[in-house]
Amino acid sequence: MSAPPIPEPAPNSIRIIPLGGVEEIGRNMTAIEFGGDIFILDCGFQFREEETPGIDYILPNTSYLEERRGKIRGLLVSHGHLDHIGGIPYIIDRIGNPVIYTRKLTGKMIRKRQEEFTHVPELQIREVESDESVRLGAATVRFFSVTHTVPDSMGIIIETPWGDVVFTGDIKLDHESGEPTEEEHQEFSIFKKRNTLLLLMDSTNVWQPGFSIPESTVYRTLDGIIKNSKGRLIVAMFASHLERLIRVMSFAEQYGKKVVIDGRSMRTNIEIARELGLIKYKDETVIAVENMAQYPPDKLIILATGAQGDEFASLARIGDKTHKFIRLTPTDTVVLSSSVIPGNERAVQKLKDNLSRQGAHIITYHASDVHASGHGNREEAAWIHRQVKPKFFVPIHGYHYMLRVHADLAVEQGVHPKNIAIPDNGSIIEIQNGEKIVKLPIKAPAELRVVEGNTVTELSDVLMRDRKALGQEGFCVVVATVDRRTGRLHKSPDIISRGFVYLRDNKELMDQTRLIIRKSVEQSLKNPRSADLDAAREDLADSVSRFLLQRTLKRPIVIPVIVSV
Repeated sequence: MSAPPIPEPAPNSIRIIPLGGVEEIGRNMTAIEFGGDIFILDCGFQFREEETPGIDYILPNTSYLEERRGKIRGLLVSHGHLDHIGGIPYIIDRIGNPVIYTRKLTGKMIRKRQEEFTHVPELQIREVESDESVRLGAATVRFFSVTHTVPDSMGIIIETPWGDVVFTGDIKLDHESGEPTEEEHQEFSIFKKRNTLLLLMDSTNVWQPGFSIPESTVYRTLDGIIKNSKGRLIVAMFASHLERLIRVMSFAEQYGKKVVIDGRSMRTNIEIARELGLIKYKDETVIAVENMAQYPPDKLIILATGAQGDEFASLARIGDKTHKFIRLTPTDTVVLSSSVIPGNERAVQKLKDNLSRQGAHIITYHASDVHASGHGNREEAAWIHRQVKPKFFVPIHGYHYMLRVHADLAVEQGVHPKNIAIPDNGSIIEIQNGEKIVKLPIKAPAELRVVEGNTVTELSDVLMRDRKALGQEGFCVVVATVDRRTGRLHKSPDIISRGFVYLRDNKELMDQTRLIIRKSVEQSLKNPRSADLDAAREDLADSVSRFLLQRTLKRPIVIPVIVSV
């Protein structure tokens, strides 16, 4: 039974549809629709999780947009992190290749990533400035600068007949001891004279009390570590933490140190920033990894990827001694300049153990201010709410708990509870006549779309269940060769097992399994001329599965094969 069609929005309403990013961290994408126009905010992906073994990335479901591609007036991208731009190569053609509006650095990062996707039509990217306004369809779109961990991050204002729709993107505040800087006050002063109808705001860290650590504190900490290091310094962080990479390069030059950039994504991002003039350093500051031995250890900084324990990243190879050029010594210091992403705890612990076994000193964010989140804490969010003063509020970017906490904060800051809608992916929310916010009973398609190699498909629950079963219980192939005239086994059944039990150590179990196979097949094929082979295979799989569960308490996938000779 197909889902009922989604009605078109009424002429006097604004429709908001989060297509991703409100039940997870990542794959951020939201559609704003009114007056026959659709505006898309961001287009990210999410990395695979435990629940999605074997896939590369998880994408927003864009079925709603694909059916209305003629209404799309532009893709507005807030900043250059992959959870906001990573989906573009896989999605842009499906939605009609609309013009992308973004800042210069983000545009450059999008273009650089697109070089790997030669089969996709050339992107149309229009670079905008923070104080610029653009006419799209019937609406005027404006931009404002926000603080995040990558330069050129921006918020977006879509002007509607009922007031502004304000989207912050990922955001924190630059502050000193809880007082936002003059630059923050200046940037948000634009809202004093504006009428904000709706605020869509990042919720990732609103559950954390107080103010987040300002990036300036991290810079001071790294400055001291780089200045005073007596041996080699290995600094590991996200390649996307471009502001921090820029500072490390600056400190290295200031203290006469050489830098090895060990990681493709990090090298690419630094090259982009240098090309745009965001970072300046002499050519001789950066050296090749194979030339490290030519310099004293206290003059070397290695910028490495892999602080999350990524299996094939630079730091993991250093940790397990498979790196071609780098071997740790007790005089080395490793700075893990990132927090641990939920789900990566075990991988990071293994990484730290491997590094520690080689004698290196490790500095983490637990013991030193070497990392600050790019997402503001509760008091930062409260300050932003007080500046923007929205009538309606929809929290985005985070798990449901984070959205719920943010909604409670909005109420404390003066938003009426009836003027708040907490979405799921695919929720269709409408602001009607500028007076009422409603979550419609019908949803946009929200089934997970995934990337596997070069293929984009909707996630199959059956496929994921089988992959998890294979990973946890293994599989067992049973092959029965049957005489087509008599329906009796021609020879003893063959059993092939992978990831279930080791056959040589379980001879008795295998012998008993063969008896079950013989009994099942000969019962199903006792009248060979009228027998149904498909039904016989199903009965065989059921019989063997049931027996193995009784004997081993395991549920391997049983693959039945009946060969007639």
